Amino acid sequence: MTYHQGSISSACLALALALTPNAHAQKPPAKPNELNETERLTGWRLLFDGRTLKGWRGLGYDTVPSAHWVVENGAIKKIASGKVARMRDGQPAKGGDLMTVDTFKDFELTWEWKVAPGSNSGVKYNVSEARSMSLAPNHAALGFEYQILDDDRNEDNKVPSHRAGSLYDLIPPNGKKHLRPVGEWNRSSITMIGNHGLHWLNGQKIVEFELGTPRLDSLLAKSKYHSIPGFADRRAGHIVLQDHGDEVYFRDIKIREHK
Repeated sequence: MTYHQGSISSACLALALALTPNAHAQKPPAKPNELNETERLTGWRLLFDGRTLKGWRGLGYDTVPSAHWVVENGAIKKIASGKVARMRDGQPAKGGDLMTVDTFKDFELTWEWKVAPGSNSGVKYNVSEARSMSLAPNHAALGFEYQILDDDRNEDNKVPSHRAGSLYDLIPPNGKKHLRPVGEWNRSSITMIGNHGLHWLNGQKIVEFELGTPRLDSLLAKSKYHSIPGFADRRAGHIVLQDHGDEVYFRDIKIREHK
């Protein structure tokens, strides 16, 4: 596979990465789903207002699949598939991944999440809706994935690159990872600038990668994505919350773009 370096200059990239630890180490605001003064002054914006799903829709839909995704107590809740409403014929209402209406290329993203016991989900990025709909079933996004998991109970814990915080099916989290117990909120972050990516969990950098390197080419060739042409090409893509069928919660979702 061939990858192309992003348009951002090396100087801008270095500055952004130098600032990243401070951005992710800062104390969150007193209330979720709000920007503090520093965030407002430095270009952050909310992707979730804490009350509605404005700015979001189902992947491949014009609206939100509301039988599966709701706002509850200031968080976006993915209703477990076994608990979704049923249609008149007795079949469950259709679901699918939830995505931002807007697309983002070079950015820092931060959010909080928690899972029900045994749950599996993820946050995907660099997602093309058109490619996802043509190549993946059931309104599922194709993109890089920050894995969200109950590491203790979900059977996906058997694969290191499938555990919480990993770049799913590619890079496992390092030894700095600290995952809070099920039912407690974790704070996660993704930085994707040019071809350089970072995953953070609860203030610690746990994954770092560079597209277009022999290391990533090798990992991609061995992964579930190996047969998907152009999977890792850089693009302005959607941010996606995964419908993996399990109960999971997201809040305090905010982003800062680098142009």
